Amino acid sequence: MVKLKELVHYTQQLMQVESFKDYCPNGLQVEGKSEVRKIVTGVTASMVLLEAARQADADLILVHHGYFWRNEDPRIVGIKRNRLAFLLKNDLNLMAYHLPLDAHAEFGNNIQLGRVLGINFSSFAADSNIVAWGILDKPVQLKEFAAHISKVLGRVPLVIGNPQKLVQKIAWCTGAAQAYIDIAIELQVDVFISGEISEQTTHQSLESGVSYISAGHHVTERYGVQALGEHLAQKFNIAHAFIDIRNPV
Repeated sequence: MVKLKELVHYTQQLMQVESFKDYCPNGLQVEGKSEVRKIVTGVTASMVLLEAARQADADLILVHHGYFWRNEDPRIVGIKRNRLAFLLKNDLNLMAYHLPLDAHAEFGNNIQLGRVLGINFSSFAADSNIVAWGILDKPVQLKEFAAHISKVLGRVPLVIGNPQKLVQKIAWCTGAAQAYIDIAIELQVDVFISGEISEQTTHQSLESGVSYISAGHHVTERYGVQALGEHLAQKFNIAHAFIDIRNPV
């Protein structure tokens, strides 16, 4: 068991929240019980995750996609009302880390995805180190690399580029990071991996020669929150469980 205030303070410092200008508040978003015995982690604080966390006897839910996004309707109505009412009724804490979790050098979505995919990390790029890049052990054809990603992540990616092209230098940024293909082009990588793709991304990829892999927003962002949750569990000697609420996007 750990006091909520102690856990929140530690995690805020660990995630270097003050270094980011984000689209939402990072850290404790909804306050529940004052002591934590079990953390449930997930990608998005949907109602399905909240209900599963309650069934798992969680005291705190830790996610990547939380609430109170910039420019959203501030009224507590509809889906937002239902989610907040559920958390408050069940005395559940909700913590969320967005950009700090993407970019963290140890527990971040990017660094964790690179490890899962077997990419040898070299460095970070772009503002707040939001893009990672690295090298594969040996060159492989784009189609072989895409098949590897599909097998590891359990989702068939959308691939732009010559299937026979050899790739070895890789840049990646999880989630809706298709706009960072410009950074990948500057880095002169062979392929850029993100979670989503936009119409114009196809043209940028083909005209620049940097292949593009849209691997899925949800599946590329499963790993950071798991790593952070497991670290907190070990740090404070509490229980942790990751609940994967599947999402095709």
